[in-house]
Amino acid sequence: MTKVIISGCCGHMGRVIADLCEKDKDIRVAAGVDRAAVKYSDFPVYDSFGMLSESADVLIDFSSPAALTPLLDFCLRNSMPAVICTTGHSESQLSAISEAANRIPVFKSGNMSLGINLLIDLIKRSAAFLGEDFDIEIVEKHHNRKVDAPSGTALMLADAADAGLERRCPRVYERHSLSTPRDKGTIGLSSVRAGTIPGEHTVIFAGNDEVIELKHSVFSRDIFAAGAIRAAKFLALQKEAGMYDMGDIFLY
Repeated sequence: MTKVIISGCCGHMGRVIADLCEKDKDIRVAAGVDRAAVKYSDFPVYDSFGMLSESADVLIDFSSPAALTPLLDFCLRNSMPAVICTTGHSESQLSAISEAANRIPVFKSGNMSLGINLLIDLIKRSAAFLGEDFDIEIVEKHHNRKVDAPSGTALMLADAADAGLERRCPRVYERHSLSTPRDKGTIGLSSVRAGTIPGEHTVIFAGNDEVIELKHSVFSRDIFAAGAIRAAKFLALQKEAGMYDMGDIFLY
């Protein structure tokens, strides 16, 4: 059985993960960490990593970028693999995650769903096939509590287009401030924050007189929690330090 610590356990995703773990005989929540520190299940909940005394095989993080430093310190100190699902990290924080992966197994993905990772592959192929003759726009929609924009997933999709085109395309995030025609070869990213939308991403390839749209919609956050649990089970078995992602899970 895999024992897991949930960082951000009192948030919406943390609670979904805890609920799914209760239904899975192969995984158990050993403890949770959240600044709210509200106990709602059988496992203990602490407001800081300094209070933790329970042992575990792996940590799942669905908290916020502000929690990254104490989280990494705890994992490095205890040689504990970390599944980092939080998005919105700064460049320096991403560097810290990469450095931690030199010492412990780290799983990092901007999106834990199987469908999104299939979409990434389709975008790479589409960009390579359509080439420079098609403009690329990405529109992402999320609930009104999501704080980072564009989403980590939208950035992953833009990177996939880059890979297909074999070059880095400049990003355009705030088109309302521009009073010029669209620059050739750029990728536009637009964000919507409203209601309870779990997540929707549309990638538009627009050419002369034709448009191709690739779209992924989420109807329940359970898919992200299920992906995180699958990643935790996988990462707990890894003996080598390094950075892992969904591509490694597909082989598991």
